[in-house]
Formats: sequence, structure tokens, C-alpha cells
Amino acid sequence: MVSFYSCTTTQKQKEKKPLLVDDKASESCLNLYQKLNEISKKGFAIGHQDATSYGISWTQNDDSLIIKSDVNEVVQDFPAVYGFDLGRIELASDRNLDSVSFVTMRKLMVDAHKKGGIITISWHADNPTSDGDSWDKTPAVAHIIKGGKNRAKYELWVERMANFIKSLQYDNQPIPLVFRPFHEMNGAWFWWGDPNCTAAEYKQLWQETVQLLRDTHNVHNLLYAYSPNKLNPSDDYLKYYPGDDYVDILGIDIYDFKNAKEYTEAVVKDLELVKNIAKEKNKLYAFTETGLETISTENWYSEVLYPSIENSGIAWVLFWRNGRLDHHYMPYKGHSSESDFKNFEKLSKTLFLKDINVIKK
Repeated sequence: MVSFYSCTTTQKQKEKKPLLVDDKASESCLNLYQKLNEISKKGFAIGHQDATSYGISWTQNDDSLIIKSDVNEVVQDFPAVYGFDLGRIELASDRNLDSVSFVTMRKLMVDAHKKGGIITISWHADNPTSDGDSWDKTPAVAHIIKGGKNRAKYELWVERMANFIKSLQYDNQPIPLVFRPFHEMNGAWFWWGDPNCTAAEYKQLWQETVQLLRDTHNVHNLLYAYSPNKLNPSDDYLKYYPGDDYVDILGIDIYDFKNAKEYTEAVVKDLELVKNIAKEKNKLYAFTETGLETISTENWYSEVLYPSIENSGIAWVLFWRNGRLDHHYMPYKGHSSESDFKNFEKLSKTLFLKDINVIKK
């Protein structure tokens, strides 16, 4: 565990920062944490999953010299947060589960970091027991924690992921990442989710994954983010929480399923809960996934989402990917929500790439 301090400009007082999971965290990783902390005081960074990997009617080719983004096409600025997924890295595949080449992904991560962007990674790993995908609910966690029959297989998977993460360098320095593994564990749709494993098994898997990355493979450029799905009335946000020593950032995933009233009520309630827990634990927190598929509600960004998160204190909000015309969460040039998104971009708390590059640590 590591603690670090940030001084005021007058150098008259020091503000103690939270302990981090990794006591050997790279300088760039420490800087990322500080940057996120400063962003949360100004507003919230706007993020987009696979922002530069592909969009509506285009993909980023391995040899392309042009970095595109649907967001940039609309507001002439890139997202501040770039989301990527490492699913299938565990299989030594050359492409992830959304057909993004890992060579291309590395290039795009370097570009995002070079531009001052923040990178967050998720991991939709295949099911290590059945060899199905992440949504194959065959119980698997008990088989990959210590003593499980597939433990050696899982250790190989983590090694492959570690090798990729360590290959992410800029100016011979590691690129810092927010790693958000095994998300939405309180939902039933992933093999690592309830009821496909117990809370105790989940916590053990998380802790052992951190130990493998940090201690066995010497990966020191990660901040670890914990993100359950939207809470049902009986849900306990901390039921699967692996402990303060294993989490740097708290988050939550909430989607609008074409019911703005229900969505805004959940966002306000759940983010307030996350905020209170984060304050108590002295940790950062974020809105780690959200969106309205195809953005069918009029003025959704400015009138539904923004009022719900304006004063929430989150460090960032990540919108999901623009995969297809029937599966996208950000506007593209010519979309009916384009003008609303331009209004959203002008609001005081929304921070895009240019905005976060002027925030001083």
C-alpha cells in the first residue's frame, strides 16, 4: 500500500491522499489518480467505450494514420476517457471479442495517453470452465481460485493479460490504466456474477487476480475499480467488495432502458450511496458505465442525464460503445441527438479531452 501527498500552491499544508492497492505504483499511475481527483472537483470527464476503435460505419484499420471518433465528429473534441476491453487476450487471440486487433488497441492506447486522455479497461473473459463466452453462466470461479481444477489455466490467462499491459509504454514509461475487472457481479449474466459464484469466491478471485498482476507479474500501472450494476432494493453495494486494500476506485453501472424516470431515480439514489461509501473510505468514485441504446429519448443528455449527475462528484462517466445502428450509446454525425449532445458538451461540468488537459494537478 502507498500513501502520497499533494501540496497546495502555497505549500502551507498537505492533503493526505488515499492508500493505493499497489505500493509500487508507477509515477504515471500516481499522477493519474491525482488527475482524476482534480477532475472530480471541477466536474466529470466524459468517456466512451471503444471511442477510437470503431464507430457507426467505420473501423480503425491497423495501418490507418487517422484517429477517428464519433464524438469528435460531433463536437470537434475527443472524449476525456477512452474505454477498451481485453476480452480474448486470455486466449492469445490477435483480436478482442469485438474484433479489435490488439495491435491496433495498443496503438490507440498510446495515442490516447499521448493526447492526455484517461484509459479504462474492462475484461470480458471467456468462461474458463466451459470455454464459452463471458455470458456463459456455467459456474467457474470456484475452479480458478487457489485449489481449483482450472487454476493453472487461469494463471496463464492472467500472465497473457499482464504481458499485454506491460507492453503499453510511452517514452519508455508505463501507460497508467484504470482496470475494472469482473464488473456487474450482482447481476446474473456473467460467469463471475451472482448466483454463479458466492460472494466469498468472488472476493477471493479479485484478490488473487490483483496479487498475480501486482506481485507475480510486477504490473504497477493499474488502478483497480469495483463496479456493481444498478442496485435492487435488497442489494448490498459492498456484498462482493474485496476490501479497501484491493480497490482504488468505486463505481456503478446503470443503463436507461427507455424509462427516464426510473433511470434518473436510480442514478441519483445509487450515486449518492456510492459517494457516501467512497467518502467514508477516502476513495475516488465514478459512473463506470451508462447509456441509452440508440439515444431514442429527446434531449436525453442535457435534460435526463446531466441533472442527475451534475453535482454527484463523480470523476468520470463512461458511455458504452457505438457498435451498430441498433446498438450505440453516443451520437454520430447526422444522428437526431447531435444538437442535444452539443448542448451537453457546453454545460459547465462536462469535461472532454481539451478540458482535462488544462486542469492542473
